[in-house]
Amino acid sequence: MRLNGKCAIVTGGGSGFGAGIVRRFAGEGARVLVADINAGAAEEIAAETGGVAVHVDVSQNASVEQMTRAAMDAFGRIDILVNNAGVTHLPQPLDEVTEDDFDRVLAVNAKSVYLTARQIVPLMKAAGGGAILNIASTAGVSPRPRLSWYNASKGWMITATRAMAVELAPQGIRVNAINPVAGETPLLKSFMGEDTPERRAQFLATIPIGRFSTPEDIANAALYLCSDEASMVTGVAIEVDGGRCI
Repeated sequence: MRLNGKCAIVTGGGSGFGAGIVRRFAGEGARVLVADINAGAAEEIAAETGGVAVHVDVSQNASVEQMTRAAMDAFGRIDILVNNAGVTHLPQPLDEVTEDDFDRVLAVNAKSVYLTARQIVPLMKAAGGGAILNIASTAGVSPRPRLSWYNASKGWMITATRAMAVELAPQGIRVNAINPVAGETPLLKSFMGEDTPERRAQFLATIPIGRFSTPEDIANAALYLCSDEASMVTGVAIEVDGGRCI
């Protein structure tokens, strides 16, 4: 019960890494708001874990504001925020990515961190502390070709994590990031362009441990970084990548 009594928001909590984090947090005693653009997926995970489901578009301020109100109405406070929601563009030359796809990637992966901070950081300041976790990517450390603007959005998230950590530390708010390698999530096919044995083999060849990451892998790291065990840890971007970034 390492999060006993804590109240958390997990964006993109209806599937993939987010669902893994929700399950782990709930199993460790946290009350979790499962926020997702797919309301049905959020409701399913919330029902499974005894949490609260809310529809959110993390790229829209009004939607993020509504999510925050829902958490405060349900829990009365927010101890943990996990910015997990993310999208990518399909693999293609950087000069062929459409402006709409570029705008969507930056809005969901980068602007969302700003929007949630605007809503939730003041509440954490008033409460005297909190933990924010940004789910970035190894793409922000060791970029893959043909995913340039996705890579850039995750690099932005890593820098934002460090900047937030320095500024918010005096208020007792810790900010960290996780850099997962590609995992068995709904985004995997988008990263690869097509899900074939050949493409999987190419991706796996870049991961020394020889497998994709799982929601459980990311959830275990998230649990540590958001727990009191990590009370001296802020501003880190930890690779959970099977050695890819070595």
